[in-house]
Amino acid sequence: MSKKLTQAAKGRGALGNPDNRFEQHRRDTVDDGWDNLEQTPDPIRTTLSVDSARTVISYNQSPDVPFDRSINPYRGCEHGCVYCFARPTHAWLGLSPGLDFESRLFYKPDAAELLRKELHKKNYRCAPVALGINTDAYQPVERKTGLTRQLLDVLLEYRHPVTIVTKSALIERDLDLLGEMAADDLVQVAVSVTTLERSLSTRLEPRAAAPERRLQTVARLAGAGIPTSVLVAPLIPVLTDSELETILAAAREAGAGGAGYVLLRLPHELQELFRDWLAEHEPLKAEHIMKRIRDCRGGQEYQAEFGKRMSGEGVFAELIKKRYHLAMKRLAFPGLPELNTDSFRHPAKTKPQLSLF
Repeated sequence: MSKKLTQAAKGRGALGNPDNRFEQHRRDTVDDGWDNLEQTPDPIRTTLSVDSARTVISYNQSPDVPFDRSINPYRGCEHGCVYCFARPTHAWLGLSPGLDFESRLFYKPDAAELLRKELHKKNYRCAPVALGINTDAYQPVERKTGLTRQLLDVLLEYRHPVTIVTKSALIERDLDLLGEMAADDLVQVAVSVTTLERSLSTRLEPRAAAPERRLQTVARLAGAGIPTSVLVAPLIPVLTDSELETILAAAREAGAGGAGYVLLRLPHELQELFRDWLAEHEPLKAEHIMKRIRDCRGGQEYQAEFGKRMSGEGVFAELIKKRYHLAMKRLAFPGLPELNTDSFRHPAKTKPQLSLF
């Protein structure tokens, strides 16, 4: 059975559907003389299925991220970013991290109700929650489901702080809720920008907003008084790292109060997916890019250790870090205000107590 397309499917990032790491057998493309491997692949349609989750808040103990809990209303992401570190999570569903990840999506229709129940628990301790970390909470299907807006409604009602990372202009739909939350220091938004080259962005992240549109979103969020930063993520050695200073400068000009970066991560099946993408779209740079990735990852293509997986190690990684800090100092980003946890309305504690007599 063919698992790899001979050319990229229009509007899709991955070139095929490689078997996930839990499969007992692996299937590869073989030309047996009967199939026409040069034919144009059929359009790949997006499907949306129910994710019957019992909880909506996930907790972590990672020292590499500034939050200990997150909410992901969706599994899979139609943006189709070939570099997405969350692709391997589709293996847990028995699906491929390739085209399945960007076309076979799952959503939690009762996410807002589950969130309300979890915030009602007597032992719940308020701390900022990250919304849409594994997959974008404002991906195209959000226009249909409205799950993210429902979650924001609940968080606003309880005065609960939230951080959001997105590469979608759809977040502007919720400027009313975000503005109200920002007035009480309850929200921070980070807009992800990988490259400012539109042609490259179209191939890397085919269904995400164009780079200039994301900068426009930064300006509109900042103009509405919402604390906004830009995340240069992922920063891809050789392919996009030369744009680091340019992206930071554009972010500052758009009104971003802060900025950060994350070095490309290639866990599990993502290594094969990214190598295939390079061979198709950047064949002349492919070997150089992979060599620099290994230089930043202790000779490997992926590094899972805490403290290293986000920024890497070695001479090249240190050079990127120095460039980032110098640019941040020169551009004088003002920073974002701290999120407010004191305003949290815990229903179990605010409910009036009845008299004993």
